[in-house]
Amino acid sequence: MLRLQSTSSERWLAQVDSHLNEILIDHAHCEQKAAAAALDLMFNYVENQELCREMTEIINEELEHFHLVLTILNTRTIKFRKLKPGPYGRRLKDLVRRQEPQKAIDRLLIAGLIEARSCERFMLLRDHIDDHELSSFYGDLCESEARHHATYVRLAQSYGCTEEIRSRLDELAGQEAIIIADGSDLPRMHS
Repeated sequence: MLRLQSTSSERWLAQVDSHLNEILIDHAHCEQKAAAAALDLMFNYVENQELCREMTEIINEELEHFHLVLTILNTRTIKFRKLKPGPYGRRLKDLVRRQEPQKAIDRLLIAGLIEARSCERFMLLRDHIDDHELSSFYGDLCESEARHHATYVRLAQSYGCTEEIRSRLDELAGQEAIIIADGSDLPRMHS
């Protein structure tokens, strides 16, 4: 079950309708960032072998998704290029507490919330886009994003009790909902 406290707005779907190519390019960047974040967690918490094993799986899957998005871009002759990032990720990172083990908890829960939001957005894209190829593609990705969300939340429990993790997840999900509601003028996967 996704632990989001809000749903995406019509504003975001309007961005999708007006700037689908840019959303697709940003999606490729998101897959890269997800792989990099998992790799960073693996290096920062090397003593947690379960986390390292799970991160290896997530890294591989995120990079596979990156290649799938690149294929879609290439098929549609959309040039993959740098984009100015939206504020979503930075604002979430600003919520991370500085002391361990709270830092580990927050990093894992925020990664889980990003995966949950991606899952929610992929379901919206699946149902909204009038393009069978893209609709099927996003429908196929939903399951892995939901699984990643659950993995990150479960791994956070390595660093705190269940009650603490649930409480902090609710708190962070509330902040994530505010960030999503604020949105961004930049058409991005998480704007």
